[in-house]
Amino acid sequence: MRRWRRVSLLWRVFAANVVVCVVATALLAWTPATVHRVATPRELVVLAIGLVGLLAVDLLLLRRVFGPLQRLAALMARVDPLQPGRRAAPSGQAGREVVALAEALNSMLDRLEHERRASGRRALEAQEAERSRIARELHDEIGQTLTAVALRAERAADADQPAQREALAEITETVLRSLDDVHRIGRELRPEALDDLGLVNALIALSSRVAGQAGMSVRRDFDAQLPQLSHEAELVIYRVAQESLTNAVRHAGGTELSLSLRRVDGHVVLAVADNGRGIGRPGREGGLTGMRERALLIDAALEIRPGPAGGTEIVLDLPWEG
Repeated sequence: MRRWRRVSLLWRVFAANVVVCVVATALLAWTPATVHRVATPRELVVLAIGLVGLLAVDLLLLRRVFGPLQRLAALMARVDPLQPGRRAAPSGQAGREVVALAEALNSMLDRLEHERRASGRRALEAQEAERSRIARELHDEIGQTLTAVALRAERAADADQPAQREALAEITETVLRSLDDVHRIGRELRPEALDDLGLVNALIALSSRVAGQAGMSVRRDFDAQLPQLSHEAELVIYRVAQESLTNAVRHAGGTELSLSLRRVDGHVVLAVADNGRGIGRPGREGGLTGMRERALLIDAALEIRPGPAGGTEIVLDLPWEG
């Protein structure tokens, strides 16, 4: 019974038709309704050929009828929330029921994409607000506390005991390093340069900081005349670039980074590449799902592929209409 449940609807209907045709042929061959009391071998051959031909035609017709339904089921199995845009398009041979199913599926996918985009936008706004709050607290609370500790340690370092002066100097150095880390984390959490300097200058500052901390060189290529983008689109582009550069530094093992933002045939394309180990290394796709979810919020496509220098390239493609 379980195996029968796994059989497709096409073969279930065909099996039922086979049973009906075989029973009808048997009744025709071995009942008194035949021309002879006992069917001749020739009549049995004719009946067998007719049965096979009838079943072949029946199978072809059933395939024609159930084909659109099978294609619709295959499309449903391939639907990926992170790759929207796929819709069912029944052929003219599809029946009314299949067309109705396809329309219902398309309507459901439209609603899901709309709801996902709306919820993702709300999540992004909440995330950015929380990042800003944490950055402010780091600067206002922890930053000021560390600054006060460093100042006190510097004043106490004037003591007469050399050992005490050395220990306080080490404490001061540690506190100052921690203060630099707090400021760096605050900048990463809240990209003030994006609001103050614009997208291109913010990307320049970001790539210089990340490459400098990792001891890597960076090549940049920005179009002089980029279109005016929404704040949401600029924020997504900045965050994708930030995550891509961070991944390249952590996982690629390369020596050079490449960052470009260009306008290509009505699209704004961000590309981040490295000359490291390439795709397939453990941890290399860290954050990729999050970047794809961000890309969906602005109807952009995200692709990870081998880079031109042999490493990895992450491309964010944003359709833009002026």
